[in-house]
Amino acid sequence: MAGKPLKPQLNHLFYGDNLEVLKGLADESVDLVYLDPPFNSNRSYNVIFSRHEVTPNTGQIQAFDDTWHWSPATEAEHTRLIAGGSMPGEVGEALYAFKMLLGENDAMAYLVNMTPRLVELRRVLKSTGSFYLHCDPTMSHYLKVLLDTIFGPEHFRSEIIWKRSSAHNSAKRYGPVHDVILFYTKSDTYTWNKTVQPIGQQYIDGWYNNVDPDGRQFKRADLTAPGVRDGESGAVWRGIDVTAKGRHWAIPGFVGDIVDGLGTTDALNQLDAVGRLHWPKKLGGIPQVKRFLEEAAGVAAQDVVTNIPPLNNVSTERLGYPTQKPLALLELLLRSSTNPGDVVLDPFCGCGTTIDAAQKLGRRWIGIDITYIAVDLIMKRLEHTYGNTIADTYETSGIPRDIGAAQALFDRSPFDFERWAVSLVGGQPNSKQVGDRGVDGKARFPTDARGGIGTVIVSVKGGKTVAPTFARDLAGTVDAEKAQMGVLVTMAPVTSGVKSAMDHAGTYTLPVNGQVFPKVQAVSVAELLEGARPQLPMLLLPYIQASRAIPRDESEAIPGL
Repeated sequence: MAGKPLKPQLNHLFYGDNLEVLKGLADESVDLVYLDPPFNSNRSYNVIFSRHEVTPNTGQIQAFDDTWHWSPATEAEHTRLIAGGSMPGEVGEALYAFKMLLGENDAMAYLVNMTPRLVELRRVLKSTGSFYLHCDPTMSHYLKVLLDTIFGPEHFRSEIIWKRSSAHNSAKRYGPVHDVILFYTKSDTYTWNKTVQPIGQQYIDGWYNNVDPDGRQFKRADLTAPGVRDGESGAVWRGIDVTAKGRHWAIPGFVGDIVDGLGTTDALNQLDAVGRLHWPKKLGGIPQVKRFLEEAAGVAAQDVVTNIPPLNNVSTERLGYPTQKPLALLELLLRSSTNPGDVVLDPFCGCGTTIDAAQKLGRRWIGIDITYIAVDLIMKRLEHTYGNTIADTYETSGIPRDIGAAQALFDRSPFDFERWAVSLVGGQPNSKQVGDRGVDGKARFPTDARGGIGTVIVSVKGGKTVAPTFARDLAGTVDAEKAQMGVLVTMAPVTSGVKSAMDHAGTYTLPVNGQVFPKVQAVSVAELLEGARPQLPMLLLPYIQASRAIPRDESEAIPGL
């Protein structure tokens, strides 16, 4: 069933299960789909592909725990999909065959959960649209078979190999250094823009290895082409009979500005006159034309990509997200298969590289992620890159706007509730749910002009009561962590006993201007939703090492919240 179209003037960021969001999108409303669905392929094959004890896990993905497990829910979903009616017949048949081949394991659970999402993605894709699925060799061959049943094998275009690592030492096998990107289209009519990539230094060293008297590097290009021709292109020039060699003169297009309007003989004379011909030492040899390095437009994009390196530990792009891909890789795909104004969809948008690339290239975008930390990171990434006004160009859905929605989030996922609550006060949530000793996130702020950084510990309590011990414990955590301040965020209203405990926690004085702040503060979710904020210095943007601070006054609240 077709969903509702989105507002055409706005981009859209969704927090929620992408399958449910996709069902709400209109048929043929997207020009390009890119997805990098998480799958922990570094785990042992014996675990991924072997039958194991089922668990009540429903298979939903967490941003930093990308494992899908076989469970009773997965079994029920598999039965529903192959029963007929909900999926195209050949798709159900493929799933049935996969189970016969693989058995009940994580790999099969992954395919079962991906199938309805892939079917929905094809539905929302325009007839002229393109589809890119990023994976690795662990699952790429299974996914390709599945995509053949969904898109049709005739609509498979390329298997792109991206070299994601320089080298790996692996015992008794070749080092795994590449990812796979499967490229399909919905029909035979689709957007394709010839895209060139910069020439690599290795190619320059190997081919542009000649130096002109003026110091410019050049490579030698053919001045002839196979086959005999009549007329000037087959005539003898300077004693050289190209016809006798089974060839004809062919002036390359890159010197067109030099020989424009000239016949073949005059063009050859003109090229020689301006020093564009390289003459061989052997008498009677055929000259070649010089192509200078600065004239090279680049190399047409190939299906093996080796010139876009992965993000390393010192990359300015790096956000700490484990599966983050380089911006240049997404720009390559978007430039090739979309035009300005087209709509790009990423249903597993993670840290937002696809969204960033689409924004940069003037494409509209739709992003979906099931974890709040990803959604929050994307909003902060956009603000950092494009400024505060970027929030006016997109809508968000699924983020709590009232206390009822906040309670529903807590009931569904206490951990994501914590992440959301931390973001409300400008902090960076914990990426993993571990023994946090009352630290659910941290906010940072500049303390002086010499680059000093202070820390605010954020602790979230989603229970129905708030005890004074929460404030006292937070004060102890601030001291233990050598932080400067602490903020307690509560679902329940802040009681007078909690306020009294905070009053006894002391104060913090900001060195840069002597401003005094409470050492420990508490604020309820209801107060935050109404626009209240704790008293804090100007905070640095979370996730990103930025010098720009987040304004704390109500007139410039955090975008998207």
